Amino acid sequence: MKKTLIAATLLSLFASHYATASDETTELRQIIEQQQKVLKDLEKRLEQTEQRVETTADVVEATASSKSATTIGGYGELHYNNITDNKTGKDKKEFDFHRFVLFVGHEFNSTTRFFSELEVEHSLAGEGKKGEVELEQAYIEHDFNEMLTGKAGLFLMPVGIINETHEPNTFYGVERNPVEKDIIPATWWEGGLTLNVKAAPGLAFDTAVTSGLYLDQSSGYKIRNGRQKVSEAKGEDLAYTGRVKYTAVPGLELAATVQYQSDLTQGEAGVDTASATLVTAHAIYSIENFTVKALFAQWDIDGQEAEALGRDKQNGFYIEPAYRINDQFGVFARYNEWDNNAGDSADTKKKQTNVGVNYWLHENVVFKADFEKISGAADSDGFNLGVGYQF
Repeated sequence: MKKTLIAATLLSLFASHYATASDETTELRQIIEQQQKVLKDLEKRLEQTEQRVETTADVVEATASSKSATTIGGYGELHYNNITDNKTGKDKKEFDFHRFVLFVGHEFNSTTRFFSELEVEHSLAGEGKKGEVELEQAYIEHDFNEMLTGKAGLFLMPVGIINETHEPNTFYGVERNPVEKDIIPATWWEGGLTLNVKAAPGLAFDTAVTSGLYLDQSSGYKIRNGRQKVSEAKGEDLAYTGRVKYTAVPGLELAATVQYQSDLTQGEAGVDTASATLVTAHAIYSIENFTVKALFAQWDIDGQEAEALGRDKQNGFYIEPAYRINDQFGVFARYNEWDNNAGDSADTKKKQTNVGVNYWLHENVVFKADFEKISGAADSDGFNLGVGYQF
């Protein structure tokens, strides 16, 4: 009886222990199954994340490759001119979206690239309209080595200060200065070949063989009228240009350009051959927030028709001090003298003074205002307002 009771007690304890162990085993299996499900879910999510990362990387790589190869940009400027002509009575009060320009460039590799500039002037172009559509630049540029870079195509001439750099946020005043506009004459581009030589740090030479100007009696031998803009341009006589630029001293730029063309008339029958030489020189000096610019330009034309009109000599100069008050405001004053009839005994010299302010909303967005006074062979005064951008 006693043995039977002990055996029953042991069996009861064993059954109880077995039941408890069985419950714990079942619970443990459930925990393991749940953890396996969590692990599988994590693995699935990880695979999806890796796929998204790879896809994103492919898109970024493709976009970066595209951006590094082809780029676009441009600039534009809107002007308001309010000028009273005290001599002729022909006042100028007008709004004009003077320029809308688009840049397109492409880098073929690290040494060869393409650049172009397409411009719409005065908003509307076509028959009877005041504007024009112009291709100002379209050239291939190639680095032969660290010293030599060449261009072939249509490009801006290496002359003056604003001819190559004339985006509105890079200069003071609403309108471009009259000396570089009427004497040099900016903006001036030709078709041909040019070579830039970096002879030493801060010392560079440019040489160019290009199409030339075309002037005759109908143009009045005024230099600006001779730009052919590489539009079925007469090519009887080429132009040869050389420039030296020195920038080795911080804040200082010195440059001089000489161009020679043996016949501005491009072989026109019935007129005298008119050889021409252009000489320009400029200096830019900046110290802290103060900058001063000075430029001189002169044409000498050897031709009877040009001499008869007093245009065998055409010259001018300007000086422009400016002070950048801070990142947003800058003030300037500019004095200009120029004469497209300097070979005439009459007093045909014009003098222009501008005083104004630039306000940069952003380094590439600028608002401008200036007062203008012209004296000498002309007599006018007034003010100009403008807004410009570059991207």
